[in-house]
Amino acid sequence: MKRAILVATITALCGAMASATPANKAALGVRYGRFLPARLDACSTCHQSAPGTKPGVTLDEFPHNPFGARLKAIAVQLRQSGQRTDLGRRLEKIAGEDWFTNIGTCADDLAIVRSLWTLDNDHGAQLTFQTGRHVREGAHPTVGSWACYGLGTLNENLPEYVVLGTPTGDCCGGAWTHGASYLGPQYAGVKLSADPKKPLPFLKPADNLSADEQAANFSLMGRLNQLAGIDYPDDKDLQARIKAYELAFQMQTSVPETLQLEKESAETRALYGLDQAHTKAFGEQCLAARRLVERGVRFIQLFHGGGGGGAWDAHSDVKGNHTTLAAQVDKPIAGLLKDLKRRGLLDETLVVFGTEFGRTPGAEGTGRDHHPQGFCAWLAGGGIKGGITHGATDELGFHAVESPHYLTDLHATVLHQLGLDSRKLEVPGRKRLEIDHGQPIREILA
Repeated sequence: MKRAILVATITALCGAMASATPANKAALGVRYGRFLPARLDACSTCHQSAPGTKPGVTLDEFPHNPFGARLKAIAVQLRQSGQRTDLGRRLEKIAGEDWFTNIGTCADDLAIVRSLWTLDNDHGAQLTFQTGRHVREGAHPTVGSWACYGLGTLNENLPEYVVLGTPTGDCCGGAWTHGASYLGPQYAGVKLSADPKKPLPFLKPADNLSADEQAANFSLMGRLNQLAGIDYPDDKDLQARIKAYELAFQMQTSVPETLQLEKESAETRALYGLDQAHTKAFGEQCLAARRLVERGVRFIQLFHGGGGGGAWDAHSDVKGNHTTLAAQVDKPIAGLLKDLKRRGLLDETLVVFGTEFGRTPGAEGTGRDHHPQGFCAWLAGGGIKGGITHGATDELGFHAVESPHYLTDLHATVLHQLGLDSRKLEVPGRKRLEIDHGQPIREILA
């Protein structure tokens, strides 16, 4: 597999996309990433508890729950409707529910993992989703940076790791959520805007500088940097600066061309929702991601609802909040999956959709609180087995009890499908913990 896309909702949902190498073409898909900050309500979307008696919390064992009678009422209603126990219901219903009806039409391509857990009960979990480490442990390489460190670039004109959308706020990891830490800044994500007129600050040269003069300036800086590199061969910041200058000149033409979304057909633009006001912004990001995939970008990270704690952080009016925000991403994401598939790109692109954590099964007024003990994500393409669910929570949707997976198992799955083993990506002097590596979720691999 060549590429990955990670899609995430800040603090509520998230996702990803990755690419495959030719030797492992069917293995990688997207970390065609969508990350939804502020946590998506897993209980109301892709959640399904395990049938029968499972280790974990049940209503009978938890009679004096802190959420009051409302939690019992929710569980009884779901049980009576069969939503918690009917494992035979259509995956399309599980994937779509009321909020993601368009994504639900792609259910045959999805593997829904319903038993993830994470460390942090606050918005630092946005960083944990990307690195596997608690925010108090500071910067560590993200899964995107590890992919680029292990595989290198597929093109000479665009960054190998691109970030679209508004990333996590500084309160919760900031630039660390798409950084590379000790791997060096050359492996960090490059933020782009889907606006072809201004995709990057200072992309155009000064008006009084000719193309020949600019080329001569870059050539001189390149020679000076190479001389400095002889004296400081281990300076990662210098190496990143040299790479940035070399790439910047090429990006002046390649980036605007890549983001000329108006060149797409009216049918394709409508597929992503560019013809509707509420889906246009995120639809442009998803369409830009597909065009970046076609041009060999290795790892693409899409954020929705970013900044601060995240737009999805529904401590009140969870129904209104998620109804509005889900409508912004549902059609664009489904459009991306369908477009990749019809162009023959989904087999070699891994798409991951996820979030920092879930939301409590019990009510917090009209909203729901943070819930790291059990939540979901889905993967598609890149050698993933479609049309399946994996894992489950207890009866209340409180703890992941059936095939529980820490977030680094999701990272390990992405890297495995890219043909990488994180244990072979060790950096001298940087000992990693066993939990940093995780294990591929083999039950969802084709």
